[in-house]
Amino acid sequence: MFEEYTNGNLPNLKEMKAKNYDNIDASQEPDVHGIAVLTSGGDAPGMNATIRAIIRAGINSGYKMMGVTRGYHGLWKGEIKELGSRDVSETLQRGGTFLMTARSKSFETPEGVLQGAKMCQVFGVDCMVVVGGDGSFRGARDLARIGIPVIGIPGTIDNDVACTEYTIGFDTAMNTAMEAIDKLRDTASSHERCSVIEVMGRHAGYIALNVGIATGAEIILLPEQPWDINEVVRTILACRNKGKRHYIVIVAEGAGSATEIAKQIEEATEIESRPTILGHLQRGGSPTLRDRTMASLMGVHAIECIKNKKMNRLVVYKNGEITDVDIEEGLSLQKTISMEDLERSKLLT
Repeated sequence: MFEEYTNGNLPNLKEMKAKNYDNIDASQEPDVHGIAVLTSGGDAPGMNATIRAIIRAGINSGYKMMGVTRGYHGLWKGEIKELGSRDVSETLQRGGTFLMTARSKSFETPEGVLQGAKMCQVFGVDCMVVVGGDGSFRGARDLARIGIPVIGIPGTIDNDVACTEYTIGFDTAMNTAMEAIDKLRDTASSHERCSVIEVMGRHAGYIALNVGIATGAEIILLPEQPWDINEVVRTILACRNKGKRHYIVIVAEGAGSATEIAKQIEEATEIESRPTILGHLQRGGSPTLRDRTMASLMGVHAIECIKNKKMNRLVVYKNGEITDVDIEEGLSLQKTISMEDLERSKLLT
């Protein structure tokens, strides 16, 4: 189908509707023999468990299974190889992604997408399973628009994919941050300090909010909510006046700099304040039970979608169950932290 776009112009949603690409009867979908999986964007604990589930469920369903190394960058370069059940053994407990991931500027162009589609044809890939976040799903949608069927699985520690209540890696990242903050609280209390701890979340504060609640932080700063340094200072001074001698401030990376905030707090209060940036520590480590289970079940669901000829879907977790939504619908949604959750967190400080 993609040959008609060799001039480099990808179809938009309007053109898709005109051609009925997004409303094809499942019985008309082409038979699938070869399935490839790739991981894209930032790595997340549980991605290996997802790959394992996709490969094993696919093989047990009679498909030829392949892996793409280095995400979309590897796809357009043709870095595709067949994987067997033994190739994914002993990966369930490992963090990161053994297929590796990379951000591809080339794939963001129409020519890059066409090259990726051609590589699918060369290697006999009839359907691509993409594990990643919204950016990864937009790349998958571009493939779908030129005739390469796709299934997306949400894998990102930020939990910011709008169409799902949970993304693979979120639980592990929160637990990693929580354990680090508990240790920092021990030393902060010993020295009567204020610890300003920066966690990941450039555009979404889900990690900061949940970790802040779980660790009893005095202040939680999120990119979704404006904040004032004077209010931060007043809160810390109010805590000190009530007899408290150590303080925890959690800041999402998109809400401000821990280093600058700690400096401002110390200057205003004369309380020794130390910044700590947890950074990519939150991406690593063995995935938790929840992430391993969710990754495995989402991987199986992706293969079930393909078996049922439900193409161009995103696997999601909603209302306590794993299901799927249309990729165009999923990418059109928006997600943000509710005001109710923000207010509840303030009641705990």
